[in-house]
Amino acid sequence: MRFKELIEEEMTDAQLALYREMRDGPRAGIRGPLKVLLHNPDLARCAAKMGEYVRWKSSLPARISEFAILVAARCWTSQFEWVAHYPLAMKAGVAPAVAAQLAMGQRPDGMQADEEAAYQFCTEAHTERKVSDATFAMAKAQFGTTGVVDLLGLCGYYCMVSMVLNVNDGELPAGVAPPLPIIEKIAETQ
Repeated sequence: MRFKELIEEEMTDAQLALYREMRDGPRAGIRGPLKVLLHNPDLARCAAKMGEYVRWKSSLPARISEFAILVAARCWTSQFEWVAHYPLAMKAGVAPAVAAQLAMGQRPDGMQADEEAAYQFCTEAHTERKVSDATFAMAKAQFGTTGVVDLLGLCGYYCMVSMVLNVNDGELPAGVAPPLPIIEKIAETQ
């Protein structure tokens, strides 16, 4: 890891206040990217608020949110993010076969219509840096305007999270092998 993990005795007052707030709140601690972002508590607080919204308060069903997080993890080869969210995606109802193909960089077979729309939208947003009119219309038909904005916010947030984790060169939990193979490019959109 490139960023030193802060311990309470070394934290500034602002870092310590945020650390305690996170430890005692719904997150029950600071993990992953927030450990890095805690070096700048103002940014960490903003990121945590956005993360709370896209994970727990958006208009998207949990299955779509977790699936979209896996798409972001795959696009960025964010090993930590995949390990953290794969069990949540399974619990939310993402089919293991769909996740397995996604992990291999393949366009998953057997996606439900809303997963198809989320996959197309998120993959284009991450790889093309934009989405086509057809993809936008497909996502809007599935999720409505608010849902498309929530999906876009989720993509942006997990892009940042993945970038922070990859730049930190963070380690996985003990005994966990990297689940995502390194690939040149994920499967083309439609």
